[in-house]
Amino acid sequence: MDITFKDVSYIYQQNTPFEHRALDQVSFHIPSGSFVAIIGHTGSGKSTLIQHLNGLVSPSKGEVTIGNFHLKPNEKPKNMKELRSQVGVVFQYPEHQLFEETVAKDIAFGPENFGVSKTEIDKRMNDIIPAVGLPKELLERSPFDLSGGQMRRVAIAGVLAVNPDILVLDEPTAGLDPRGQKEMMNMFYDMHKKEALTTVLVTHSMEDAMKYADHVLILNKGTKYMEGKPEDVFTRQDALNDVQLDVPEMVQFMNDYNKRFNTSIPFTRQSIQELAKQIQTSLKGVDNHE
Repeated sequence: MDITFKDVSYIYQQNTPFEHRALDQVSFHIPSGSFVAIIGHTGSGKSTLIQHLNGLVSPSKGEVTIGNFHLKPNEKPKNMKELRSQVGVVFQYPEHQLFEETVAKDIAFGPENFGVSKTEIDKRMNDIIPAVGLPKELLERSPFDLSGGQMRRVAIAGVLAVNPDILVLDEPTAGLDPRGQKEMMNMFYDMHKKEALTTVLVTHSMEDAMKYADHVLILNKGTKYMEGKPEDVFTRQDALNDVQLDVPEMVQFMNDYNKRFNTSIPFTRQSIQELAKQIQTSLKGVDNHE
C-alpha cells in the first residue's frame, strides 16, 4: 500500500493557550513495498506522524492517503476498522501489551477482532510462530512465564497475525542487547522482503536506517528537514550535524579515511568486505605514486 502525506499539519490543543504544532505542512510519498526509516530527535514529530498511519489521529490540515483510505480534517474516517486491519503497528516495548492467559490466545486476539476465521488464524499462527523465532511448544504457556525477548516476539506475532499490508515499527529494538537488536531487525527485514510489506521504521539508529532502509525521512521540529536514499542523505554530514544528528559510523570512517589519504571513495552502502577491497586498491595507488 502506498502512503502519501500532502501538506499535513497536526496541532495539539488547537485554539487554546497550550496549542502545539507537532507537524507543520509535511509532504512525502512512500511507494508500496518500500522500507522507509523516519529519523529525528524527541519532539521532531515522529510519533505524531505514525499515529496518522492507522487513524489514531487525523490531520488538522492537509490530507493523508493510505492505499484507498483518506484522512482529512473534521471528517470522521470511514472504514477505520478495515484500515487498522491493514496497518500493523509495533510500538516500543510491545510486550507490555500482552494480557491473555496463553501465547496462542494473545496472538489470536487481533485477527479474531477483525473477524478472521479460526481455521485461518490457526494457519497464520503456524506460519508466524517459526518466522518470529518461537517454538510451537510455547503456544499453550502463559506469555508472562517467558523471557523478555520471547514476550516481545509474542507481541510482534500478534501484530503480524492480522496480516497487515503496512508494518510500522516504532523503535522496535528498544531495550535489547546488540545481538537481540540485530536478530530482531533481520527478522523484520526478512518479513518485509517475503511478504512485500510497506515498512516504516522509526529509529534513532543511523546504522539500522543505513542497513535496512531504501528511503530515509529526517524530521526536525515538526517539519520535513530532508529525505532521500540513504547514500544521499547520510553523506550530508554538515546538514545532519546542524540538527544534532550524526552520520553512521561507516560513513564517518570513510570521510576520515578520504581526508587523511586524499582519496575519494564514495559511499554506496557497500559492505565492510567491499569497502576493505576499495581501501586496499586505493592504498596500492598511494604506494605506486610514492
